[in-house]
Amino acid sequence: MSPPATHKEWRVNLEGSKDFNALELNNSAPVPKVGDKDVLVKLHAASLNYRDLIIPRGMYPFAQRTGVVPASDGAGEVVAVGPRVDRFKVGDKVATLFNQQHMAGSLDNRSVQSGLGGVIDGALREYGTFDQEGLVLIPQNLSYLEAATLPCAALTAWNALYGVETKQLKTGDWVITQGTGGVSMFAVQFAKAAGARVIATTSSKAKADKLKALGADHVINYKEDPKWGETAKKLTGGRGVDHVIEVGGPLTAEQSLASVRIDGLVSIIGFLAGPGEKQPGFLEILGNIATVRGLLVGSRAQFEDMNRAIETRNLHPIVDEKVFTLEQTKEAYQYMWEQKHFGKLAIKIA
Repeated sequence: MSPPATHKEWRVNLEGSKDFNALELNNSAPVPKVGDKDVLVKLHAASLNYRDLIIPRGMYPFAQRTGVVPASDGAGEVVAVGPRVDRFKVGDKVATLFNQQHMAGSLDNRSVQSGLGGVIDGALREYGTFDQEGLVLIPQNLSYLEAATLPCAALTAWNALYGVETKQLKTGDWVITQGTGGVSMFAVQFAKAAGARVIATTSSKAKADKLKALGADHVINYKEDPKWGETAKKLTGGRGVDHVIEVGGPLTAEQSLASVRIDGLVSIIGFLAGPGEKQPGFLEILGNIATVRGLLVGSRAQFEDMNRAIETRNLHPIVDEKVFTLEQTKEAYQYMWEQKHFGKLAIKIA
């Protein structure tokens, strides 16, 4: 069956208002043409990340362009391929790669500029063309909605735990996570699947119960215990945690360093808690003899490794019970901005 001539797609007008009204829906946009090495995907689902929320609000510090189709995370079915495509065939179920040119190893000046939903058209549309190198097969045990949560949050968590060869997660390690956003939830799942021990932080009793149900060994309410990093270190017997999944930013960094063991790893992923006036510096890092690493999602090779683990261990992403339609995208953005979600927020496209 041939794809239609037109489809629905969202775009971000960065020259307009700095709020979610910058999102504009076109109900009759032309379906993208398929180039020699392109794959045309009928997108069935997308998911949102904090990055998607701050781009239309003018808060994203990295590469972006006006008029881009938003959202890095999508999953769907291959419906057409270009004549030089040899990685996929019609009928394959695929997910998008966040940085389209990050195949393996470290990011470089070129691949860091290839983010979907920032400079390259993303997933909030019914059909999308992608270079064959920028897609992966999805785990066979996942639905499209579940698979659409993997490209950013899941791969970021996987990279944090396995991206430094000499400090890869091991059975018996301690991991500390912050909150109940996508990266943190995936980190809990991956850590428990590997036989590690997890300390999770949250400010909600209801979310604490859910974290314990997910397998967290200890949950600390960071509002009731502002010295949660010191508390976490005590829970390890004074040794400290091996992996810190740092998503809060400057406001949480001090306690992250307070929790980490000597020669432990702090993976800096985001700044959800805001900029803060005071934050740890070089001397605090040196004093903890810790490795502090910034990371931006992960490579295609890591994505494929992660998908094999997800399939082998039959892991399933935590998807918020409220699922939005493509037409309800603005409502989905607002829902997530108000932090009403638990786990990943998904949008059903078809």
